[in-house]
Amino acid sequence: MATNRLGELLVRNKLIDEKQLAKALEEQRAQGGRLGASLVKLGYIKEEELAAFLSRQYGVPSINLNEFEIDPGVIKLVSNDVAQKYQLVPVNRAGSTLIVAMADPSNIFAIDDIKFMTGYNVEVVVAAEASIKQAIDRYYDQSASFDDVIGGIEDIDLEVVDDDEQIDISALEKATEDAPVVKLVNLILTDAIKKRASDIHIEPYEKSFRVRYRIDGVLQEVMKPPMKLKNAITSRIKIMSEMDISERRLPQDGRIKIKLPGGQDMDYRVNCLPTLFGEKICLRLLDKSNLQLDMTKLGYEPQSLKWFKEQIHKPFGMVLVTGPTGSGKTVSLYSALAELNKVTENISTAEDPVEFNFAGINQVQMHEEIGLNFAAALRAFLRQDPDIIMIGEIRDFETAEIGVKAALTGHLVLSTLHTNDAPATINRLLNMGIEPFLVASAVNLITAQRLGRRVCQECKQPEDIPRETLLQAGVKPEDIDGVVCYKGQGCPTCNGSGYKGRVGFYQVMPMFEELREMILAGANTAEIKRESMRLGVKTMRQAALTKMIEGVTTFEEVLRCTIADD
Repeated sequence: MATNRLGELLVRNKLIDEKQLAKALEEQRAQGGRLGASLVKLGYIKEEELAAFLSRQYGVPSINLNEFEIDPGVIKLVSNDVAQKYQLVPVNRAGSTLIVAMADPSNIFAIDDIKFMTGYNVEVVVAAEASIKQAIDRYYDQSASFDDVIGGIEDIDLEVVDDDEQIDISALEKATEDAPVVKLVNLILTDAIKKRASDIHIEPYEKSFRVRYRIDGVLQEVMKPPMKLKNAITSRIKIMSEMDISERRLPQDGRIKIKLPGGQDMDYRVNCLPTLFGEKICLRLLDKSNLQLDMTKLGYEPQSLKWFKEQIHKPFGMVLVTGPTGSGKTVSLYSALAELNKVTENISTAEDPVEFNFAGINQVQMHEEIGLNFAAALRAFLRQDPDIIMIGEIRDFETAEIGVKAALTGHLVLSTLHTNDAPATINRLLNMGIEPFLVASAVNLITAQRLGRRVCQECKQPEDIPRETLLQAGVKPEDIDGVVCYKGQGCPTCNGSGYKGRVGFYQVMPMFEELREMILAGANTAEIKRESMRLGVKTMRQAALTKMIEGVTTFEEVLRCTIADD
């Protein structure tokens, strides 16, 4: 179906409006792909609604591919290349007829190609584009499997060098170019994308070598390559990320950028750490196309989001985002900057590392080895006529002091800290050496956050949890009667884990006047926490329980990610 034709039909049937169509066409031109996919991505229409509409429009059935187990013999009738090209998957055959699921049932070129290549008559059914992509990933082997790659390794004799021995760099460089090593590293990098991993860990031990992915915040072991490939795999990744392969005693940082089918780029931030039995490699996947910068979709509750937006739109003051590594602090800051990024504002950021680059924002990469640290960058920013400053992390007194003074002299300062919750951040700043009157005056708002796993919407089932257990966890007695907890049973959509995606739990604490007075009076963390709760601030546990009651996450995740309130 021509792009404009589909758009016109959807507008005529009042499933979208003209403005939404124009925005989706703009998104399609920028990102490529199909109009339907752009409409779904922007949230203007659901996949199921689009499939049902196309089904009615063309008089063909619609199916849910997640409910089908397709025969491998049927899959073999259509090649991977053709399935990818036309975004279709064969689902069944009956006599001389092949039933094919398509996202666009009007694509007569695809239908003719399938007829010609298979010799079957083609009967079309409609399926959601996302479920077709999942089916292609599931049934077609897009890169060599681990077993296939390892199968070609037996005839290669790579000697594992003892850590004490001198390494022959030229021999190691040659080993990294061997086809099985290249294929295996490529498999690790691409398989992580397919499994929606956020990090890859490649870890050497005395008698084993393993690869783990962090999927939805939890590490899972995915493969154990042969020990003889340890040095070759490590060196291959170091070469790809432009590190020095002859240096094995010091940590190194690097970056890999690969181009995926469809023109999409994927960045990997790479760190190499010398351990007792070799170098451990950690790669963080940075996918800008999936970066969610719409603050309304991050998981903030309405009142928390209102407070957060009010404070970032103030002309001066400090907004702090706290939480452990991997809790989504960077995304929260980038979301705030995306909202503030206007022609009228001069925005400068000091980051280590710069994870994503944005037009209109002056981003500076830290280089400690030459003296360019957060404090030095911050001093330079203040001579650059700034309106808004973002500091990647406040780690020491010097950075904190300059940041606080900038916030008090007419600049909006955004930054992160590593603390357990919002009230504890006050004490952290005081312990760094900042005076209480400066903290009370400069800080506008503190938000603490964690990322929990979303329960899979395809396979979630009610879970029976005793009333007493819920009350002990922090569910209020007045809410207990209406609480229904859910748990994922495991299905193809979530790879059997019961979880798909992540959601933020946020504790947003504006600096109310009562809190400022308590800081000046020398109140401790527990007293500040109690007063903030009295003023309406939700704790992290309460925020997580709210997400559980809404059916977004599970009771298990609430207990895993948050601690009980005192």
